[in-house]
Amino acid sequence: MQVHRILVINPGSTSTKIAVYRETKSRLVETIRHSAEELSQFDHITDQYEFRKNIILEKLAKSREKIDEITGVIGRGGMIKPVESGVYEVNEAMKRDLFKGVMGEHASNLGGLIADDIAQSLPHARAFIADPVVVDELQDLARVAGHSLFARKSIFHALNHKAVSRIYAQQIGREYEDLNLIVAHLGGGITVGAHRKGRVIDVNQGLDGDGPFSPERSGTLPVGDLARLCFSGEYTLNDVKKMITGKGGLVSYLGTNDVYKINLMAEDGDTKAAFLLDALAYQVSKEIGAASVVLKGEVDAILITGGLAYNERIVNYIKLMVAHIARVVILPGEDEMKALAMNALQVLRGEKECKIYQ
Repeated sequence: MQVHRILVINPGSTSTKIAVYRETKSRLVETIRHSAEELSQFDHITDQYEFRKNIILEKLAKSREKIDEITGVIGRGGMIKPVESGVYEVNEAMKRDLFKGVMGEHASNLGGLIADDIAQSLPHARAFIADPVVVDELQDLARVAGHSLFARKSIFHALNHKAVSRIYAQQIGREYEDLNLIVAHLGGGITVGAHRKGRVIDVNQGLDGDGPFSPERSGTLPVGDLARLCFSGEYTLNDVKKMITGKGGLVSYLGTNDVYKINLMAEDGDTKAAFLLDALAYQVSKEIGAASVVLKGEVDAILITGGLAYNERIVNYIKLMVAHIARVVILPGEDEMKALAMNALQVLRGEKECKIYQ
C-alpha cells in the first residue's frame, strides 16, 4: 500500500504555518513569523504570494523530509465563492477567484495558490483545500437579514467545526451525519453553529459583526447607534471597520485581547475584567440557546472548542447557562493542521470524494 506524505500550508495574517505528515503522523511542524516591516512592502494579500512561497520552500529544503515523495499538498481554504463542506482539488477557477478575492481579501487565500504551485513542482503531488471559511449549508430561512438590501452570509470556522464534530462522533461510536450538534468555536472570533445531520444549517457570521463579541471583534452592535456613529463625521469607514474587527470586543473595553492576561486581572480582583469575561460567556450562551431552537430542542451535544475553551471561567459560565439543553463537551484548542492533513489523506486513500470547484 502506498505511503502518503502530505504538506500542509496555513497562511495567517502575520505567520505561515507548515507541516509535513507521513500518513497520520506529523514529521515537521513549524510556524514562520512575518514582521510588520516585511509585510508592509505589499499593498495586497496576493502580492505576498511569491514571498511566502519562497520562505516555505527554503524551510522545506533545510528539513530532512523527503519532499519529492509528497503526494498531497493542502492549503487552508480561502475566501472563494460559497461551497458545501468537503475537500476540493485546486483548479483554474479556484485560483482565479482566490487571486481576485471574490469574497474578500484574507491571508488564507494564499493557501490554495501556494499549495498548487508547490504541487506542480513535485513529481506525484495533488493540491487541495478543505472546509474553507465560506462553507455554506444554511437553510433558506437563516439567510433572511431583515431588509431586502441585505442577506445573512455563512462565514465561520468551518474547518474546526467539522473536525471537532467528527472527533466527538467517533468518540461515541456514531456518525457525524446522524447527530444534531451545537458547536461553539471560541477564539479571536466566535462562531456558534447549529449542525443538523452533518450540515451547518445556521451560524453567526463571526468575521465582521454578527453574534457574540470576542477578544477583538464587536459582534452584533445596536444598529441605530452604529448608523448615527457612521454619519457623525468623527470616524472614517476604516475606523468603523476596525471597531467591528480588530479593535472591538474585549480590546475596546480593556485595551488588550489577551484573555489569559484578562483572566489574571479578574483573579486579582479586577471587577471590570471579571464582568466582561462573564458578559462574553453570557452572549455565547444566548447564541447556543438560539441554535437549540433552530434544532427544535433535539440536540445530542453542545461542543465547546477553540482557544478560549481552555478558560475555566468562561467555560463554567457557559455550562451553567446551557447544561439544561444537552450534554456539554469541552474539546479545547484547534488543530487545523492535522484536520487539513487528514482531509487530504482520506482523499488520497480513496476514502473521501474530492469535490470540484466551479
